[in-house]
Amino acid sequence: MNAAKTAGLTLYRRAAYNRAKREAKSRIQLVKQRPPDRIGIIIKPNEPRAKMLAARIADWASAAGVAVLVDDRVAGSLAKELCAPSAEIAEKSDVLVVLGGDGTMIGAARLVAGRDTPVLGVNLGSLGYLTEFAVEETIPALELLTKGDYEVESRVMLDWTVIRGATTAGEGSAVNDVVVNNGTLARVFEIDCSIGDNYVTTYRGDGLIVATPTGSTAYNLSAGGPIIHPNTKAIAIAPICPHTLTNRPIVLPDSSEITLEPKPHNQEVRLTADGQAGLPLAAGDRVLIKKSSRTFNIIRPPSKEYFQILRDKLKWSGR
Repeated sequence: MNAAKTAGLTLYRRAAYNRAKREAKSRIQLVKQRPPDRIGIIIKPNEPRAKMLAARIADWASAAGVAVLVDDRVAGSLAKELCAPSAEIAEKSDVLVVLGGDGTMIGAARLVAGRDTPVLGVNLGSLGYLTEFAVEETIPALELLTKGDYEVESRVMLDWTVIRGATTAGEGSAVNDVVVNNGTLARVFEIDCSIGDNYVTTYRGDGLIVATPTGSTAYNLSAGGPIIHPNTKAIAIAPICPHTLTNRPIVLPDSSEITLEPKPHNQEVRLTADGQAGLPLAAGDRVLIKKSSRTFNIIRPPSKEYFQILRDKLKWSGR
C-alpha cells in the first residue's frame, strides 16, 4: 500500500473513531444535574479497604455538611445513626456510591432498579468495567457530585421470566446477562431459540448467554461473544461451547424478544442472572427475555472514555 493510501486510511479511521465518540457522548446526560440531598454508601462484604474508604467518605461528608448513609456492615467504626441496611440506603438516597468491584455494582443495580438513582462505582476489585473511579479519585468526584457537576450514562437492562405451564415460576432483571446452562454435571443439552415469532435454531452445547452491551465484556466475552459499546442498542446471544461449530454469536436489536426452551435430559439446568440470582429449570419451561423498561444509571468519570477502559482492562497495546 502506498503512502497516500495509508494516510487516507488513517484519516478515515480517525474520522470514524471521532464520529463514534460524538454519538456516544450524545447519549450521555451532559446537562448539570441536581445536587443530591443524601449520598448512600454500599460496600463490598469482607473488604477492609472498603470499610476504611467508607469511613473517610463519612468524615469528608461531615466536614462538608453533606448527609450520608453508610452500609451497616461498617457498624462499630461509625456513629450508629449514620448506618443502615443496604435496602434502606437505596430507598432513602439520591445517589449511591459503591465501594467494591463489578459484582458489588451489579448487586446495587438490583437495589435501585426502577428508582433511576445514579450510582458511582469506586474500583476495589480486579477488573472494574462498571466501577470506573479509582480510590484516589473518590473525594474529588464527590466534591463535584455535591455541585451537580457529573455525567450520567443509562445502561440497558434485561427482564427475564420463566413460564412453567400456565404459571410464572420466576422473574427478575439483569444488568449483564441472563444465562441458561447445565448445572453440576458437564453434559450437553439442547435449547430451542426463537426471536419474536421466528424460530432461529436449536443450540446444542453447555448453554446460552443473552447479554446486554454492558455484559458483553463479562461471561459473553469469555464465551467468544462480541464486545458491544454500551451505548449501542443491541443484545448479544452467545452459545457456550457449542457442539456445532457453526453456531456463532448473534447480535440483535434490543427491541428483540427472545424465547429459550431448554430440553434437559435427566440433568440439572439452571437460569442465572448476572451470576448472582436464578432458579433451576425443568423440561417444558420457557424463558422469555426482553429489554427492560428500567435502566441502570452510572456516574462516569469525565476524564475516561470507553476505549481507554478497554485498553486498560484488556491490556490492549496502544500507540
